[in-house]
Amino acid sequence: MEILSTFPFLVLLLGIAFLPLVPNVAHHWEKHHVKLIAGLVLGGLVVVYYGFRARGFEECAPGLASVRGVIERAALEEFAPFFTLLFSLYVVSGGLRLSGDLKATPAVNASFLALGAILASLIGTTGASMLLVRPLVETNRERRNTKHVFVFFIYLVSNIGGCLTPIGDPPLFLGYIAGVPFLWTLGLVLPWLFCVGSLLAIFYVWDRIAYERETAEARLRDERLTTPPRLRGGINLVWLLVVVAVVGAIQPGRPVPGTSLVVRDFVREAIMLSVAALSLATTPRGLRREAEFTYDAIIEIACLFLGIFLTMQPAIELLRARGPSLGLETPASFFWATGLLSSFLDNAPTYKVFFETARSLVSPAESFRMVELATAPPIRADLLSAISLGSVFMGATTYIGNGPNFMVKRIVEERGTPMPSFLGYLAFSAVVLGPLFVAVQWIFLR
Repeated sequence: MEILSTFPFLVLLLGIAFLPLVPNVAHHWEKHHVKLIAGLVLGGLVVVYYGFRARGFEECAPGLASVRGVIERAALEEFAPFFTLLFSLYVVSGGLRLSGDLKATPAVNASFLALGAILASLIGTTGASMLLVRPLVETNRERRNTKHVFVFFIYLVSNIGGCLTPIGDPPLFLGYIAGVPFLWTLGLVLPWLFCVGSLLAIFYVWDRIAYERETAEARLRDERLTTPPRLRGGINLVWLLVVVAVVGAIQPGRPVPGTSLVVRDFVREAIMLSVAALSLATTPRGLRREAEFTYDAIIEIACLFLGIFLTMQPAIELLRARGPSLGLETPASFFWATGLLSSFLDNAPTYKVFFETARSLVSPAESFRMVELATAPPIRADLLSAISLGSVFMGATTYIGNGPNFMVKRIVEERGTPMPSFLGYLAFSAVVLGPLFVAVQWIFLR
């Protein structure tokens, strides 16, 4: 029965992964209310399971107490802070408008990607992708051989660049909610530098070859049709810094640094939503319309992840109980297990599942360096590194590994630049990212 209780979670994740690829179903699945209904129906099955099973949710007795326990855990303790952060970053970054059409040389394109990889950890992979993808499209409009530019953009800006802070990528924020210290992810800087540096070098060589193949007419047009870059809505840079400070300094149930004032539940989320409201109020009129800002992507995330957080509760509970029997004990095994599932399922719930698995492993404290969690027993540092790198890095492997991936694909194609098919992108990733991830495991996770 416990295994059957995880089926709603698996069905929802498989639906997210493959329904967009089924021609007769995709146009229905694109509607947000369909995603919401699917998530609530499957989540409702989980709630019914907790209400009637012989043993209640954790310490709760069967019945209403068990139902209340699972809903509070999924909706209030996990989904609410997760979505509030994404929403705040989405709204604030949507008030920044970077425009311009630079000369599309390999050096300029590589500079875009390097800037995006840095910004991804500061304003999130979604925020950095939204800010930079449109000016990068404009810069490369006159060129014809540019498909690879946006594939590397997804690798670096929409995924790998975000591994240095909890606000960089959704999986890491789930770890932060679970008690991982805010600054712990800065310890991943060496694998971050290795992957970012390697991908930039590969990209520069690749783009140099592609640039040489451009026609003389295309190069001349690219040189003539240039406009200098311009950033508008700069007040939102202040609001972004405020969001980062709030996430780093305020944790419910713990005192504000330097004071004895204990933070109550949802105070952090209320402040972030207030910052989002201030961003909307202070952004120059018409700027969001010029930046083509809509709430479409964030509504989609809300509809999907409410169902995900409800349905994954039995899987997490099961892994807590049976994690040691799965045979995952080394950093390499956690890296590949987390990463491969993150490639074809969403990387945030995948991170959560393997995070709980790693926590269930009992190891002598003196044998391994441990990470002290704010709200739970400690976790092995080497396993936490492997799970973090696997979920963030390998979320880049497919279009469905991380939310911004499909968003970038859609924006680029809407502006007339073709992107690889699902299988074409996967093959591209196997060639470029596969050897890189083997090197990451061999160098950093032995």
